[in-house]
Amino acid sequence: MRLFGRIIRGLVLALVMFITAIVFWLSFSPPALLLVGTGYAAKIVCSNVFLAGREPEEVLAQDVQAPGHPLLKLVNVDVDRDAGAVTVRLLGAIAPSTAMRRDGLGCANVPDGATLEDIDPSPARGARPTVSDAAWPAGDGADIPNPAIAGLLADPALAGPGMRAIVVIKDGRIVGEAYGTGFSAETPLLGWSMAKVVNAAIIGRLAGEGKIGLDDRELFADWKEDKRADIRVRDLMAMESGLEFNEDYGDVADVTRMLYLEPDMAAFAADKPLVARRGEVFNYASGSSVLLSRIWMERIGDTSQALGYPKTALFTPLGMTSAVMEADAAGTFVGSSYVYATARDWARFGLFLLQDGVWNGNRLLPEGYVAMMQQPTLASKGRFTEGQAWQEGPGVVDDEAFGLPADAYWMLGHDGQSVTIIPSERLIVARLGLTPSKLGYYQPQKLVKAVMDGLR
Repeated sequence: MRLFGRIIRGLVLALVMFITAIVFWLSFSPPALLLVGTGYAAKIVCSNVFLAGREPEEVLAQDVQAPGHPLLKLVNVDVDRDAGAVTVRLLGAIAPSTAMRRDGLGCANVPDGATLEDIDPSPARGARPTVSDAAWPAGDGADIPNPAIAGLLADPALAGPGMRAIVVIKDGRIVGEAYGTGFSAETPLLGWSMAKVVNAAIIGRLAGEGKIGLDDRELFADWKEDKRADIRVRDLMAMESGLEFNEDYGDVADVTRMLYLEPDMAAFAADKPLVARRGEVFNYASGSSVLLSRIWMERIGDTSQALGYPKTALFTPLGMTSAVMEADAAGTFVGSSYVYATARDWARFGLFLLQDGVWNGNRLLPEGYVAMMQQPTLASKGRFTEGQAWQEGPGVVDDEAFGLPADAYWMLGHDGQSVTIIPSERLIVARLGLTPSKLGYYQPQKLVKAVMDGLR
């Protein structure tokens, strides 16, 4: 028995030492998958706390842990409001990741051992963005609630699981809106890949100023020595550059590594090799959109002016005072994924496109530019457009099967974000939420069709 007891104690000691060694290894050399998980959690909590004014515990439970990877159930969050920083760890010690806030630039993941003061030109912290009460182009009385539309927006089958906000605009007026529990007209919401269309509009503003052309080539110095020199701005816009990029969000793919592990996202995307001839293959790539951000910022030249350009050139003229386009740690706007704005301001941007890039009588985008943004590409089989938008809504069924007009086009984002633009109906439907596929595949086309019919 004594021998047996010694054996058991020896095994227990060996197990404890083994577990201790594993924890030590994970703490000082965590695998990329764990760092992606904690980096994602830190970024989402940081932006929602400091931009949207939400409580970190709520964000952790609802946005990070509820729809995410099982590993995310193990994360702990620490918020330093004075420093504007959020640090996340697994089991309180493993794979620490930090995101920090900068005034006007949102939150960014910080590389291990660095602070944003070391690497970013604008580390100041300030108040949350304000929410605009600016009049719509229709002027006073822009809100005209429609009881029939209110009933449709209250239907869970149409609004979809995890709905956080819906805003409907008809003829330039808000005719209906609805909000999920804990959210309101004053809550900035993440649009995910709807940011790509905002980024495309910024390029349009610079094109109108003669600072960038869609056929510009030799976009980066390192590309001039190989076939990447032939890639044009319009190839990146249409997702037809031929560059390698893996957009699979299920693991440590190019997109997750870029968003949560790389301090300079554009440098990471620009280093990708050419794997197809430009213009021949459609490859949806957030890296292409970040490259576009780097390109237009370099065309402005002055760092301070470039960092202020989304606001001065687009958000302020449109009255989108809630809108924040976030930058990475290197100071490049993440034009693929990170714009926060209220649902009304997302709808306001959709109305801007519906009006052909004109706002309150002022043309902000060149004539023909919005038409280009709507033009479907052959390589995408007509689903994606030349301007970072979608010709078809989410899913494999064409919009026509839902009874939507042929001129409908979409801004789409991860987890159920959408702005539907239907020029022939003078209709905008903005729907935002947290609707991952595990909650059932949500298709906003049913909502849009019901609203369209209800307004006739």
